[in-house]
Amino acid sequence: MLSNALTVVGGVVDTVLDRTVAPGYSKVGLAVRRHLPGWPPDPAPGALQGRAVAVTGPTSGLGTATAEGVAALGGDVHLVVRDEEKGRQLAADLSGRHPGVEVRVWRCDVGDLDDVRRFARELVGSGVRLDALVHNAGSMPPVRTLSPQGHELTMAVHVLGPVVMTDELLPALRPGARVVLVTSGGMYSQALPVDDPQYLRGDYAPATAYARSKRAQVELLPVLQERWGRHGVSVHATHPGWADTPGVQTSLPTFRRLTGPVLRDAEGGADTTIWLLAVRPTPEPGGLWHDRRRRPTSLVRRTRPTEEQRRRFWEWTVEAARLEEVRPRR
Repeated sequence: MLSNALTVVGGVVDTVLDRTVAPGYSKVGLAVRRHLPGWPPDPAPGALQGRAVAVTGPTSGLGTATAEGVAALGGDVHLVVRDEEKGRQLAADLSGRHPGVEVRVWRCDVGDLDDVRRFARELVGSGVRLDALVHNAGSMPPVRTLSPQGHELTMAVHVLGPVVMTDELLPALRPGARVVLVTSGGMYSQALPVDDPQYLRGDYAPATAYARSKRAQVELLPVLQERWGRHGVSVHATHPGWADTPGVQTSLPTFRRLTGPVLRDAEGGADTTIWLLAVRPTPEPGGLWHDRRRRPTSLVRRTRPTEEQRRRFWEWTVEAARLEEVRPRR
């Protein structure tokens, strides 16, 4: 009885931390939650042994912490990078500290859909099989920037590239594989940009573009789960809270100056992603996670899309990414 009561109290404290944003997203929130009743246990040593995980954008910040976390749990790591030299340096570092783990580097620009398809063909053709794919690569250009295919870059890197990559890598994903989209708590401030996915209207604001594309990631979760679930794949999203990453340092210096003392380190920001890759059994798919709990995707009505709006945005995604139907695994 007492244990149940404490768990209920822990859940209430957790929810309060989450809804008040600043306490819950900071390193304080993570530290408090770790001591609350009901906090899920850490993955067991070797929890990812024998499993292979691909991570995009792994050479800094959350991506490096994710790759390190996978390797520390015994998982083989496939580093999907734009800069091969940085990738090789990270691979050497991971291999040196985790000698029993295989680390492999693949070149890919996630914002270039042609390059994404080339990379996927190369990986599938190599015979590599993956147990998880973490879409961590991010972009926040200071001015509106176009991808090689002419799409607004944040939407290309955060939505179109990951969707195309997962589609093309389905033959390499083992049954039961997990796909994780690393999103951002900033998406809570934005509605799904159904009528302007390319940010053609109004004055361009980097943080707004970033948050809009992250909102799109989250709102497409049900659609993507239906699409890839037929192939035996589960889809999840995680948001790291407020983490002190190179992206924040470069793109949000004022925010960092104001919140610096309470920002999480990269390891704290990547905690739930690593936990989600390792926990057994597979958590319920199609949801957004933060600090090892499933979270609501909208906190206010104005950011909650209708099914019609979600359908229209998916139709834009299909057209922009030139997607084809994927057939269930036989």
